[in-house]
Amino acid sequence: ETLAEIAGEKAGIIKRGVPCIVGPQEEAAARVIEARAARLGAPLHIHGQHWHVSEERERMVFQDESGLLDLPLPNLIGAHQVANAGAALATLRVLGTGDAEAAVSRAEWPARLQRLRHGPLAEAAGSAELWLDGGHNPAAGLALAEALGRLPPRPLWLVCGMLNTKDIGGFLAPLAVLAEGLVAVSIPGEAATLPAGATAEAGRRAGLAAAEEAPDVAAAVARLAARAPGARILICGSLYLAGRVLRENG
Repeated sequence: ETLAEIAGEKAGIIKRGVPCIVGPQEEAAARVIEARAARLGAPLHIHGQHWHVSEERERMVFQDESGLLDLPLPNLIGAHQVANAGAALATLRVLGTGDAEAAVSRAEWPARLQRLRHGPLAEAAGSAELWLDGGHNPAAGLALAEALGRLPPRPLWLVCGMLNTKDIGGFLAPLAVLAEGLVAVSIPGEAATLPAGATAEAGRRAGLAAAEEAPDVAAAVARLAARAPGARILICGSLYLAGRVLRENG
């Protein structure tokens, strides 16, 4: 799929006459969104035109025609979450409701660079940090690499499972620059899962010499906790995998 085709699918959410908040977009995507909104008479509130957001001096600054807000950085990790928080604030401003500071500082988003501190998987990780993210495309890989690069240094290991419809090479490429290695798993119950062996091979092609297989996420986490007790373990590659992890971890 091209960027314009993906934008066309996403723009299906636009409803006739209903205001639409638009975050930062590539030009090809923006054209598709603007064309659909024009056909439906949906007013657009576009990043860079109607509202602006940036990180300044470890604070988040949002501005639109109603004025400027100086807020704490988002509770969610990653520079991309500043833009996401900006879109949420733009929505609140259009609706004329909501607590801007609470929206930024209290937001929670499961499986978006979520730290797992409790449950059987967290216990199996021991002194290693355990994180979960459902991102599954090259843009998500870049965002994850940027966010992980901001955290205090620890050896990074990936536990990865993906669908065979995704660009695994594009997803892994930016993460391979940071990671020590990868343990591949298949996604249970998903007919379109990429077999663990194929995921491990993709890891090696991305530059991860230490790429191996495990029968499931629990086994992968236990193996890495024993091998690298001070590591940062990231379970990643699929929202389907993330959903199963959250269900099983409790």
